[in-house]
Amino acid sequence: MIKRFTTIAVFLLIVTVGYLQKDELLNLINGGGTIAITISMLFVAICVFFPVVPFPVLAGVIGAVFGTAQGAAISLSGAMAGTMGFYLLSRYGFRDFAQEKLLKYPKVQEYEKLLTRNSFVAILTCRLIPIIPSPVVNLICGLSHVKWLTFFTASTLGKIPNILILSYAGAAFHENKLYSLGLYGVYLLILFLINLVIVYRRMEKKSSN
Repeated sequence: MIKRFTTIAVFLLIVTVGYLQKDELLNLINGGGTIAITISMLFVAICVFFPVVPFPVLAGVIGAVFGTAQGAAISLSGAMAGTMGFYLLSRYGFRDFAQEKLLKYPKVQEYEKLLTRNSFVAILTCRLIPIIPSPVVNLICGLSHVKWLTFFTASTLGKIPNILILSYAGAAFHENKLYSLGLYGVYLLILFLINLVIVYRRMEKKSSN
């Protein structure tokens, strides 16, 4: 019981700080400098738990302030810190409570089978192509028997392309806004088409059965 209350308190604290201080945190990031790097990582980690600022916007801002390479490294570090925090809280904080809730949603149980069947490939695919929402991936993997190293490695590799594109688009935004927006638009279109193909194949498979 104490563990559950502690977990909920930590989660609420993270969400509260992110929501109430988002403008101040963004101003500190825009200011640049050493402290802005730490603040950027912290804010990205907070947004893993609760997207007080949409991640594409935040990663783009960080890319604009620090450049593509450093911005991508900062965003990836923050994203993985938040992702691993979510994973560990799911595994050790509110495991029983979360498992009870998941039993009520058959669709999520299907995701669990997918993610545990071949965990590395499944997690990597879900990070590269968001067919399953990222928080759901974090939660299910935390509750399952997926090893933390497998989860960490697959998640890191899977997040790199998206973060690189966002950071590059953010860095290019001041010089050519149309190019920057078009680049990310093409990336989203590609993801949409891939998801469309996946959904179509699933429906085709179900109809044939």
